[in-house]
Amino acid sequence: MAGSYDVIVIGGGIIGLSCGYYLTKQGKRVAVIEAGGFADGASGACDDMILFQSKKPGINLELAFESLELYKSLVGELDDSLGFANYGGMVLIQNQQELEVMEEFVTQQQSYGLDVKILDRKEMLRKQPFLSDRFIASTYSPMDSQAYPFAVMHKLSGKGRKLGMQVIHKSPVTGIEKDGNGDYRVSTGQNLTYTAPVVVNATGAWAGKVAALAGAYVPMEPRRGQIIITEKVPAVGETNLWTAKYLVSKLKSGFEIDSTEEEKRLGLGFAFTRTEGDSYLIGSTRESVGYDKRTTMEGIRAIINQAVSIVPVLKDVNFIRAIAGLRPATPDGKMILGEHAGMKGFYTAAGHEGDGISLAPITGKLLADMVCGTTDARLGELSPNRFAKDAKEVS
Repeated sequence: MAGSYDVIVIGGGIIGLSCGYYLTKQGKRVAVIEAGGFADGASGACDDMILFQSKKPGINLELAFESLELYKSLVGELDDSLGFANYGGMVLIQNQQELEVMEEFVTQQQSYGLDVKILDRKEMLRKQPFLSDRFIASTYSPMDSQAYPFAVMHKLSGKGRKLGMQVIHKSPVTGIEKDGNGDYRVSTGQNLTYTAPVVVNATGAWAGKVAALAGAYVPMEPRRGQIIITEKVPAVGETNLWTAKYLVSKLKSGFEIDSTEEEKRLGLGFAFTRTEGDSYLIGSTRESVGYDKRTTMEGIRAIINQAVSIVPVLKDVNFIRAIAGLRPATPDGKMILGEHAGMKGFYTAAGHEGDGISLAPITGKLLADMVCGTTDARLGELSPNRFAKDAKEVS
């Protein structure tokens, strides 16, 4: 027996550490069990976006507002800048069809409280003078922000440990079962067993596999995202950048993306964000390739070619590194957060896809509130039980 706790959090990425930290703050004895080392999963191979403009009005946008405020408070609480920055963001628009969709979308977001607007080409170039000629307009929001995932995880882990949280690395979970007292027994590859009345499955792309160990159903697809990193360079314009093409395809049914077969196969999208270290993270792909986390020459070449075509001055910049991680994607594009029906004490907090960094603080706080008996009525639509019908079909 390795130890008995109030809560065992499985998964030591940014979501698991956030859950563990906020549970510990509420007085729970918590063990966070991670299969790999520090930042071995998606949290260590992602960009740093706290992005608002990609979100439709609804629960995800609401939670992003709340998560941003938590990030601001965590800067003081964890005594670190966390790489938090507020550069703002622009979504680049290249034709009239995209412009019409984005104008409607921006109006919806404005009505929901997001500070965002459409810039004409002249206004766009004031903020980003190095863009390709093909863009006719852009959106702009000063709210789009970012935080450095490694700093956030390091500080959540460090402060959590000071409060009593245990963080256990290199311990893949191999079994989850109930004992005669109603506690969960969580076994690891080290032949150690941890017990607790509450288990939180925060394993990202592996959440379906971990849930199955306990007899629960979580539909989760890993989507590989490849990103390249530049050398340190002077700032390229004022803001971070994305393109509207992928977003518009999700917003407008029947919208035809003008993409090559390679771009479709890779799920290629454009994101361009400046880091605290004065380099840029440029991505990315969305590939359904199972649990393969390798970077590929095809993916790297496609990202670089796209980046140079959008921001031509990048042809004179060195690209020094490439990384890849697995985004956890659910069938409906919303994260899973809540307790499983018929499995008292078994929770899942996963499925954030590209919003793990953005929503990590609010996910941890809401999960801790749930475990401690306070449930936010809005979270019903994020419950794992929304997939109950699919679970019966699988069984």
